[in-house]
Amino acid sequence: MKITAIEPIGISTERYLDIKNMFAQKGHSFLLYADRKEDEPTIVERMKDADIAIISNIPLTKNVLAQCPKLKLLAVAFTGLDHIDTAYCAERGIEVVNANGYATVAVAELAVGLMLDVYRKITFMDSETRNHSGRGSFLGRQLKDKTVGIIGTGAIGLETARILSAFGCKIIAYSRTIRKQATEIGVTYMCFEDVMRQADIISLHLPLTTETNLLIDSEKLNLCKTSSIFINTARGKIVDNIALAKALINGKIAGAGVDVFESEPPLTTHPLFSVPNCILTPHIAFATQESFSERIDIVINNINCWLHEKTISK
Repeated sequence: MKITAIEPIGISTERYLDIKNMFAQKGHSFLLYADRKEDEPTIVERMKDADIAIISNIPLTKNVLAQCPKLKLLAVAFTGLDHIDTAYCAERGIEVVNANGYATVAVAELAVGLMLDVYRKITFMDSETRNHSGRGSFLGRQLKDKTVGIIGTGAIGLETARILSAFGCKIIAYSRTIRKQATEIGVTYMCFEDVMRQADIISLHLPLTTETNLLIDSEKLNLCKTSSIFINTARGKIVDNIALAKALINGKIAGAGVDVFESEPPLTTHPLFSVPNCILTPHIAFATQESFSERIDIVINNINCWLHEKTISK
């Protein structure tokens, strides 16, 4: 089979040769494109002859997929699948498998990092220091003894809770599924509205679905304490960011840390660009050396498992 990685996904030259040789020994070809292009004509050109395509978070529309008649498997080097027309894939019989779990620790750590930055104004104080200013009258806040509301206790939400427990935080949570692993580390589950009302810090860890689209709106934000801060390392479209901007401007909440947006950065404009006490990062939560290395292992293992099943079925 022809296996094509339409973008580099962090594979080094040495690793590429190892993977290529491994697949060649099994009778398959492996082609890696060393640059990332997101325009549909280029994506089609790269995928049109592939039996298996590797892709991360580049949008794959029905229009693109329809021009790839040989495609049998999409090995997605990403956790979420909302950028792919999975309905069309199901219709065509194209199997889609994600790299589940590769960035769990990376995303959880950035969520906590954003909390610390908002509380201690690290980014702002760096700028002040370089501008020859001192602390002035600034007083930050500590994580210890704060109540953190985790919205969604999947793998990333649970890892975030574990890290925050070590800081001495009280963890409350809302999730469709109550997880034993969460209750064992002291997480208290409650209804969504109570989490929003009681939390000093709200950290979002939900997938983007029809149910979660614009879940966090002005009504939900109005439930929060005026001293609370809001962290989003999940998906941008889960939040009404115009409402979030207004809440920050009007003092309905005290701060925010946001890593995800309605579309992928770079952004030319956004409602959160000019609001107070808001830390913005360009979707970097998943991007660490360690997570990318693990991601490659997961993607190649997913392909090998799929090929093995197809061999057995013959």
